[in-house]
Amino acid sequence: MAENEVVEREFEHNWKLYGIVLILTIIGELIGVRTFQVGPGTALLLPMLYALVIGMFLGPKFVKVVSEKDMSDASPLIVLSVLILVAKLGTTIGPNVPQLIGAGPALLMQEFGNLGTLILAMPVAVLLGFKREAIGATFSNAREGALAIIGDVYGLDSPEGRGVLGVYICGTIFGAIYNGIMSGFIASLNIFHPMAIGMASGVGSASMMSAAGGAAAAAIPEAADTILTFAAASNLVTSATGLYMMIFISIPLANLYLRILTGGRE
Repeated sequence: MAENEVVEREFEHNWKLYGIVLILTIIGELIGVRTFQVGPGTALLLPMLYALVIGMFLGPKFVKVVSEKDMSDASPLIVLSVLILVAKLGTTIGPNVPQLIGAGPALLMQEFGNLGTLILAMPVAVLLGFKREAIGATFSNAREGALAIIGDVYGLDSPEGRGVLGVYICGTIFGAIYNGIMSGFIASLNIFHPMAIGMASGVGSASMMSAAGGAAAAAIPEAADTILTFAAASNLVTSATGLYMMIFISIPLANLYLRILTGGRE
């Protein structure tokens, strides 16, 4: 009880931290969503990105407006914020069940394709010297749902938590640009059906899906409507089923894969 009272007092006296968060939020919203062309596609810069970059420069490594204590106090709030966001996303599943069924079995099975982030990236992470961090970094594309799951299972202060947070930040900064360039390039090769490209664009992130779908639609303009329709449906399916895939398949598989790659020396 005494410990809870100390934590509550700490939160009550962090008005500087709350004020900084509010100011960064306002600045980000005032700038709004910005788009620019990257090759055949469109990259999006979202308000969250501006807040993240400005917040980094306010930290103790730069202008020192935010102290190490402020950063430590803010850490538990990340989990709370993400859990609220995931709960909000969960409310969209029920009303859209008919749409999920109408999308067909191909859309439902496409979620297994997201295991490619684990299969391809885990060996690279191990070669780079990652240990338990490789699980958080590679078991998913590290968006909000992945943060919530790792935070609940391991804690964001754990090696797995550091791994998922690192990839989350990289995805926030570079994800839309990377997906836009890659999707437009692959679409221009005319190897895959436009429906497949659309489904591949829905990775569970609205910004990444928009960049990838827009780039693919620009590369194959005669199939633009099909690509964007399947991208949106795929993104919805991934948002609905991705949490279960990560909990029951990706995380156990990541642990097994890491043990195999490291010979049990994780």
